[in-house]
Amino acid sequence: MSSKKLLTIALAGALAVSACGANDQKPSGDAAAKPEKGGTLRILSESRTLNLDPAKSQSLAITSLGLVHRRLTGWQNAVGQPAKVVPDLSDTGKTSDGGKTWTFVLQDGLKFSDGTPITSADVKWGVERSYAPAFGGGLGYHKDLLGGGDYQGPFEGKELDSIKTPDEKTIVFTLTRPYGDWPWIASTPAFAPVPKGKGAEADYHEHAVASGPYEVETYTKGVEVKLKRNTNWEPAKDQVRAGLPDSVVFQLGQEASVVSQRLAADSGDDQTAFASSFVSPAQLAQLQGNPSAKSRVVTSKSGAVAYLALNTQKAPLNNVKVRQAFQYAVNKAAYQVASAGNAQLAGDTASTLITQGIEGREQFDLYPSKPEGDPDKAKALLAEAGFPNGLDNLSLVLNKSNNQTDKAEAIQAALARAGIKVNIRSLEEDAFQTETNLSDNPSYDLTLSSWQPDFPSANSNIQPLFATSEIGKGGYNTSRYSNADVDKLIEEAQSTVDPAEAGKKWAAIDKRILQDSPVVPLIYTRNSFIRGSKVGNFFIADFPAYPNYLQVGITK
Repeated sequence: MSSKKLLTIALAGALAVSACGANDQKPSGDAAAKPEKGGTLRILSESRTLNLDPAKSQSLAITSLGLVHRRLTGWQNAVGQPAKVVPDLSDTGKTSDGGKTWTFVLQDGLKFSDGTPITSADVKWGVERSYAPAFGGGLGYHKDLLGGGDYQGPFEGKELDSIKTPDEKTIVFTLTRPYGDWPWIASTPAFAPVPKGKGAEADYHEHAVASGPYEVETYTKGVEVKLKRNTNWEPAKDQVRAGLPDSVVFQLGQEASVVSQRLAADSGDDQTAFASSFVSPAQLAQLQGNPSAKSRVVTSKSGAVAYLALNTQKAPLNNVKVRQAFQYAVNKAAYQVASAGNAQLAGDTASTLITQGIEGREQFDLYPSKPEGDPDKAKALLAEAGFPNGLDNLSLVLNKSNNQTDKAEAIQAALARAGIKVNIRSLEEDAFQTETNLSDNPSYDLTLSSWQPDFPSANSNIQPLFATSEIGKGGYNTSRYSNADVDKLIEEAQSTVDPAEAGKKWAAIDKRILQDSPVVPLIYTRNSFIRGSKVGNFFIADFPAYPNYLQVGITK
């Protein structure tokens, strides 16, 4: 599929999982307070950078990048409803040949922040720019589908023949194969327009030409980014963004625990702020005694799927019965406690690969047992596989961030009860990525990870984690799972244009992969975020498990 640089927002979900209270999904902690136009919204971020270059960004369509840049298509998400692809700069695309050729038509009268018209050539330039090595790192689902071989971007005068612009409003993509989710792909960051001929400078993100409701006013590295209104943005032509605040200020390098304390105290400018980082389980417990702060915490119903990956290319894990034994050996209830203190905070136990909130998802459990597992069943399967005395000296590698050690120890203890002895290796981020994602011949047997799709389709759940093409070289198939039949089924599902028909195919693939048991689904994580008392319309829809930055406003 796409570039091996799929460093997705989903991985941000692996850095913290939390929740609070029951699954109470309200657009705002204060349902009576409606946001109005005006004011300054403050977003408090742990990160010391804010990447507003669409070629380099992995931002979800509803978060930070969407304040500055529009895309061909957008997301409409609401509590209790599956996310839908909707028009943004253009319509949602049409295909006349079963999903191989897609045509999009821009709205009339669209303008950049500098007053120049937004044309199809600008969208093409933006997509082509994402191929330039200097502007790598963004989502790359489109790259293999648009071909181009060793294409290196537009700065040397070369174009992608797979993108045509017959007039200023029309852009036509000819893919290497039929692909039903192309309208979703057109909502990823690379499909934001960049004025043709611009964006060659390395610091383009600091003064990017805007198409959304805001443009960069000041960019102070590591400290603050202030956005002001783009006066050439027309609300009537944008159904994705409310554009309510007069300005948006990102405060960078903020310690997450300190931010939660500040927002709980709710004084001064913090009343008009929200945190982009998750509230930790420990802090959620503290907030239970603060009714005001507790009412301003919003929690997702679900989020990423956390899972234990089994290296299917190594003995004895290349034996399917051995892998199936792990499905019963793991204690998912203990993993919930290790993740967030209790099951309610951590999220529901998982039995599927497709995350909750994705249209077409089917709930099933091929390996039914109690949440604490069934070690006797696991031992019986190991004996059938030729290991009556269990397994010794398996290596479980993990990224040492976000209490991963506690989670790994819960896994280790459960496996021991089934006769599976595991040694834990805790690695720093770079070493972990080198061992799991980049290595051609890794030494690990097991690893812990989590995944939230980059767009609301089971395609984005399944393909990055289980296609043979995503093994090593930066891909996220950490189970090293390779099945030619599954690869073919993935391609068939990707080629299906009708969402309902595609959904059935993806659900069948979900079951087919789990029959081979390359991973053990553990929980569907929950994310919690806290806001100040004057932040309105702060909600988390069924997908994704993040607030919709584009709808937030300030209340009086």
